[in-house]
Amino acid sequence: MKELSEKLGETLAVKIDAVKSVLAEIAADYSPATLASSFGAEDMVLMDLICKFAPEIEIFTLDTGRLPEETYDLMQQLKTHYEKDIQIYFPDAAEIEAFVTINGPNAFYDSVEMRKRCCGIRKVAPLNRALTGKKAWLTGMRRSQSVTRAELPVSEWDEDHGLQKFSPLSDWSNGDVWAYIRAFDVPYNKLHDKGYASIGCAPCTRAITKGEDIRAGRWWWEDPENKECGLHVKSDD
Repeated sequence: MKELSEKLGETLAVKIDAVKSVLAEIAADYSPATLASSFGAEDMVLMDLICKFAPEIEIFTLDTGRLPEETYDLMQQLKTHYEKDIQIYFPDAAEIEAFVTINGPNAFYDSVEMRKRCCGIRKVAPLNRALTGKKAWLTGMRRSQSVTRAELPVSEWDEDHGLQKFSPLSDWSNGDVWAYIRAFDVPYNKLHDKGYASIGCAPCTRAITKGEDIRAGRWWWEDPENKECGLHVKSDD
């Protein structure tokens, strides 16, 4: 702990120690558990900590079919860096074919309803399959990311999926995340070097400018209150 404090500062060292404790609890009491990763900076911090301290925890990602090239490059890099399998879930091809045939390939720009339908097919349905049989899932969400996450707890019961949901980095700042990545030479998505603060589907994510909110690059044509894809929204919200 002393060595870690000297390297990163006492506050971040304490936060890292707290995450390690959460991961140990999950591995001991909530197996099988899995991390949902979109390969953003927060997810890479958790992946690094899981591989080092809680390798029993599984990791999966959702390949929507519209991911940026940089995300695929990182996925390939991680195969050898951590030597840990990442389960990949794809959307149902027939549902995608029907949606695109009827509405067009970029219908998600037309309305919030159409965008959520696209997210439902490409992300929510595959997530439901990924969580089948699991006792807990982990996310890289943080409270300071957006107004929709301001009250995010570290642990909560996910009624929709019938399992425990953990967000171990909920009280971390963006600075904490990048301090960890730099200190431990963690692989990260090169889109971050191009101004992308958040990682998602290529047509629905853009770089942000100085002073913009960290989630401003996600579905930038919508109001901030709508900026969730359905993965983290309770059914009664």
